Amino acid sequence: MFEWILMPEAWIALATLLALEIVLGIDNIIFITILVGRLPEEQRDKARTLGIGFAMLSRLALLFSLAWIIGLVEPWFTVLGQEISGRDLVLAGGGLFLLAKATHEIHNSLEDGSEGDRPKQGYGFAATIVQIALLDIVFSLDSVITAVGLAKHLAVMVIAIVGAVVVMLFASKPIGTFVDAHPTIKMLALSFLMMIGFTLVAEGFDIHVPKGYIYFAMAFSIAVEMLNIKVRRRHTPSHVRLNKKIEE
Repeated sequence: MFEWILMPEAWIALATLLALEIVLGIDNIIFITILVGRLPEEQRDKARTLGIGFAMLSRLALLFSLAWIIGLVEPWFTVLGQEISGRDLVLAGGGLFLLAKATHEIHNSLEDGSEGDRPKQGYGFAATIVQIALLDIVFSLDSVITAVGLAKHLAVMVIAIVGAVVVMLFASKPIGTFVDAHPTIKMLALSFLMMIGFTLVAEGFDIHVPKGYIYFAMAFSIAVEMLNIKVRRRHTPSHVRLNKKIEE
């Protein structure tokens, strides 16, 4: 089981897979951040931890169900000459859900002037966890298929997935705090979710969209917005910044 420890190629695969899993986990972090941000302050840490815990469990469960994963990749039926597999259905369904959820959140952000009070009015903790768990399965499917295609040893896949989830666990809270404090960043995050949802739907119809383009666009947009935030701070009077700090 541990013979891979003496194999240099296994360590290279582990490092590569860990980096890829961390990148693929960005989708999860953004989605969890948006949903958790609508909960009362005292429930956010618990929801965030449970959400990331579900992400790890779903990834490991799928990883140990390799025969089922292989079955999902095989065509189930054909529609208008297009072969449809179980993976296609999961990705397309998850993408449509993500598009609908992101659109709903953008609508609430733009139309509701009292968004800050809404989390305490009927946006249930259980409903949030269920939504996170459902999307975790979609994101996990893509993650596990990547792991199976890249690494040959099950132990390498498990270590990479657990390592990526640990990084997500430590990164999710500061990212969530930063997003909540900057409405423009939140709007960017929602736009990213819509882009990811569209990509999942395209993948469900066997239209491959290189992930590198998506993540480059996300990184570039965030970099530009960080510059905007820095410029706005520089032009904000010092007494206004002081009052904001006191209010926080």
